[in-house]
Amino acid sequence: MLTWGGRGGSARSTRAGTPRRLLLSAGLALLLALTGAPALLATGASARAGNPGGECPPGQNDCNVWDDEPGTPGGPGGGGPGGGGGDGGGAAAKCQWNGRVIPCYDDLLGWFNNGDGCYYKLAEPQPTAPEGQQWYVRTCNGGDLGEQSVVLRDGPPPGYGAPPDPEELARRALASISLLPPRVAVAPRRSKGPGLVGLPVWMWASGGASYFGPLRASASDRGLTVEITARVTRVVWTMGDGTRVTCTGPGTPYTADGPRAGRTSPDCGYDRGYARAGTYQVSATTFWTVEWSGGGESGEIAQSRVSGTVPVQINELQVVTR
Repeated sequence: MLTWGGRGGSARSTRAGTPRRLLLSAGLALLLALTGAPALLATGASARAGNPGGECPPGQNDCNVWDDEPGTPGGPGGGGPGGGGGDGGGAAAKCQWNGRVIPCYDDLLGWFNNGDGCYYKLAEPQPTAPEGQQWYVRTCNGGDLGEQSVVLRDGPPPGYGAPPDPEELARRALASISLLPPRVAVAPRRSKGPGLVGLPVWMWASGGASYFGPLRASASDRGLTVEITARVTRVVWTMGDGTRVTCTGPGTPYTADGPRAGRTSPDCGYDRGYARAGTYQVSATTFWTVEWSGGGESGEIAQSRVSGTVPVQINELQVVTR
């Protein structure tokens, strides 16, 4: 068995808790010092605008081909943005900054405003402010603590106090599990000799929850819990000659002494075989459906994973006459 592997990472960034608390404390100290001059930080003060970009989906973990003598492994792949084995559909999460998805709510920074790329949290304790206005600790640049200030606003910014987004929680739960690309095999195998033109080819992939599901996970935020279930709904085999074969399951391994030896696969095969002699590169793509529900809402997120390639050698059928 030969495997090719790569390791991806979650799109969510991490921040050290202690430095954030120190800077938030410093921000509040600055607020107390500035309460005598609220006009300098009045509502409408501009911040650097965000630059929303594409979502970074959960990374593909590895890419496997298996056989008696496997061929040249392929690189990682998958549908959707990023090529990291990721998203084949579904709406992007709501809050983004500089091309990455970020949480819409942070326990220490507050709520995110997509309009200016800043988090806002009501200052506590709240110093004296003009009637109808409140002080907020503002952390800009998508939560960069070097861009923290205090501002006086007539009202909360857009997105402030919004409940958790269920789909964002679903994607957070998805990032916590591994949807592995298929480990594929074919017959005829290189170690057993070439196949022949016009004879059937069997294809199969290793089973198991990590390769075909179902996999379950959940994520929670501020009292809302979203649960997901991920499973493969189809496998599309690329046969190397322009043909694609769709199967609904992992397929059946071929055995030379089995009851169907020399015949077509019962559930996943290229029944008519190759029309011409040659070496063909075979790979498979598993298409996952991730169903989520929570907060009175539900939906689906599409994902795909791509295997490596395995070569199939096909020779001409020789007819001997006397």
